[in-house]
Amino acid sequence: MDEMEEELKCPVCGSFYREPIILPCSHNICQACARNILVQTPDAESPQSSRASGSGVSDYDYLDLDKMSLYSEADSGYGSYGGFVSAPTTPCQKSPNGVRVFPPSVPQPPPQQQHHLLPHPGSLPPIPRNSCITCPQCHRSLILDDRGLRGFPKNRVLEGVVDRYQQSKAAALKCQLCEKSPKEATVMCEQCDVFYCDPCRLRCHPPRGPLAKHRLVPPAQGRISRRASPRKISTCTEHELENLSMYCVQCKMPVCYQCLEEGKHGTHEVKALGAMWKLHKGQLSQALNGLSDRATEAKEFLVQLRNMVQHIQENGVEFEACLVAQCDALIDALNRRKAQLLARVNKEHEHKLKVVRDQISHCTVKLRQTTGLMEYCLEVIKENDPSGFLQISDALIRRVHMTESQWGKGTLTPRMTSDFDLTLDSGPLLQTIHQLDFVQMKVPAAPMLQLEECCTQNNSATLSWKQPPLSTITVDGYILELDDGNGGPFREVYVGTETICTVDGLHFNSTYKSRVKAFNASGVGQYSKTLIMQTSEMDLNKQLAVAWFTFDPASAHPDIILSNDNLTVTCNSYDDRVVMGNSAFSRGVHYWEMTIDRYDNHPDPAFGIARGDVLKDVMLGKDDKAWAMYVDNNRSWFMHNNSHTNRTDGGITKGSTIGLLLDFTRRILIFLINDEQQGPVAFEALEGAYYPAISINRNVQVTLHTGLPVPDFYTPGEADPSGSVC
Repeated sequence: MDEMEEELKCPVCGSFYREPIILPCSHNICQACARNILVQTPDAESPQSSRASGSGVSDYDYLDLDKMSLYSEADSGYGSYGGFVSAPTTPCQKSPNGVRVFPPSVPQPPPQQQHHLLPHPGSLPPIPRNSCITCPQCHRSLILDDRGLRGFPKNRVLEGVVDRYQQSKAAALKCQLCEKSPKEATVMCEQCDVFYCDPCRLRCHPPRGPLAKHRLVPPAQGRISRRASPRKISTCTEHELENLSMYCVQCKMPVCYQCLEEGKHGTHEVKALGAMWKLHKGQLSQALNGLSDRATEAKEFLVQLRNMVQHIQENGVEFEACLVAQCDALIDALNRRKAQLLARVNKEHEHKLKVVRDQISHCTVKLRQTTGLMEYCLEVIKENDPSGFLQISDALIRRVHMTESQWGKGTLTPRMTSDFDLTLDSGPLLQTIHQLDFVQMKVPAAPMLQLEECCTQNNSATLSWKQPPLSTITVDGYILELDDGNGGPFREVYVGTETICTVDGLHFNSTYKSRVKAFNASGVGQYSKTLIMQTSEMDLNKQLAVAWFTFDPASAHPDIILSNDNLTVTCNSYDDRVVMGNSAFSRGVHYWEMTIDRYDNHPDPAFGIARGDVLKDVMLGKDDKAWAMYVDNNRSWFMHNNSHTNRTDGGITKGSTIGLLLDFTRRILIFLINDEQQGPVAFEALEGAYYPAISINRNVQVTLHTGLPVPDFYTPGEADPSGSVC
């Protein structure tokens, strides 16, 4: 019920509606508040004044901007919704809802009492002529006619809803004027229709002045009297003594019989008020059902969002803990590596010290020996006995020379440097630390197949896909899978980063299922929806698949030259070069022809079929991947795996036509020259997928013709089950 309370409050005073009236814009306003926000327009003759004299209740006007400026606060003291007052300089006030209202010249009671302190409508002062009222919600303005506010219908339904709502709220018997923590009500004013506690009654409803005549009753009695208030009967706004009994469909408003008799609605379609009441109530109920569904979805969505908030908090704590653990693990690993590097430095340090100390010790001993020898020799030189000196002089000289030679260059050179040859290369690690960032931890979402771009042509299928619009997960590539066209298992046919792929070499007249999935460093995502595609159909009577294809520049030898939309082929080499068609066949019956456009110096072009991995730099049929007929100007041979068979007379010239008939029902290949079969059946027991192929050199030019019917002389046989295996 609390959510509905805003619907039951006046946009001017902010209190519950009291005697609400309906403006032509369908918004509601209290009758007393409507009087407060009236604005008087100038009496001067103006288009608006002239319109006011002849306008009805529903004649709605927008005030011109220049005329509205006459009533701006800067010019006359009126607010955008200011009431008509005698002194235009009287400052305006704002209602609880922010609407400007001009106060009367006498002090006003609280807003809750303003409705009930006004005299009876019959005793109100007359509304000035050319008064204008502006809706406080949609800001549309209307100049009132001579009836004034009585020209607006009263909203009895809203008044009843407000009464029922206030009765339900009054059950609490709380003071309605306490700002915080409402106290228990002690009295109720029947005229003000407000519950008061003792402090609020003394402050807002003193027992003196005009309020002395108000009757204060206990809260329970006031609640009973409020519930017992009789429901008012709606009367016509133009004929106050007539009850509303009919409904004008054109004007969309209730009317009385007098309205029909006077002719204002006499030509309009009218219906019984009760019938339209039931009809509109049903329409409102039906509309509420849809709105209720939306409200239910909104509630479920709010629950989902609240759960998401909780999950985000939980995941945030978990993710933070995981991040701290990962960083701590990196720090621990760095500390362990630091200890290992320090151990290596200490080892190098000890090694250097040992080498230097050993060299110091060795040099010290040798220096001591050298010094002793020098002192001994000096003492010997002091002796004056020549014979004795000569006895030992040779030995001493040799010894001195030997000792001197021992002090060579290496002896007085340090065996170790004081510098450490170890240099810590921390650059890559620092760069890695700076690049340390979050990576995508989720697998990609399932791709969406773009059906408008997926198609089949002959025995080829083109598929296109994309990521979902709201997906932000990184995709490294895609995997496209097809089944075998006979309900078998799926197999990968493409892996890469492209989002479109054409698969050739499929069976004719077959139904293929396709699907695609995306992958990244975190793994492989879900499959897309499965797409079913049908390749070109065959003639069921002849088992004939009419196929259109061209030469394939991607698989051709580099010396091959293609033109005429890849239908005409020549070569820039004297050696034989191979080119294949862009479609492979494995089922059905297929026939195509090639016309010799140029034939010089009697070359030997070869025509036939081949596997996808056939050699491209030798004559067709030289390896075991091709089945061909090569022909000159006099005769022809069949060749497979470099084996020549079935020499047949009859050659070709410029303008000749070579025909090839590939029948998978009988698993045979037949050649024709100028519409006549050339030799016997060339090859039998053919099984698998084959590409049309030829080999030519620079002396020949050939043009391809596809999509041809089978020659009349040939009748396809029954299908061989083994011939359908790919």
